[in-house]
Amino acid sequence: MHERAPAFTGSDGQAYSVGTFVDEAPDPQGRYGAALLFVRWSDAGDRPVGHVETDYLSWGATPAAALAPLLTLTLEAVKRHLDGCIERQGQA
Repeated sequence: MHERAPAFTGSDGQAYSVGTFVDEAPDPQGRYGAALLFVRWSDAGDRPVGHVETDYLSWGATPAAALAPLLTLTLEAVKRHLDGCIERQGQA
């Protein structure tokens, strides 16, 4: 609608936008992996200051096939993935 990525407030209180990531080449089994990439923004919202990303959430024989399941995720599911990434990052 607005031609920008969905934005979320993470469980850490920081602002994030989300995009998708798909491997450029297949793995040894011939599969492409797809994941979510969350960019963390400065308090002013004018520049990125970090990121977190999920593990691969789906696989496919082509990049499009790997990406398709991610594009069907609800915003609530994406937010759960963001908060899970933040939690894991805090445990590292």
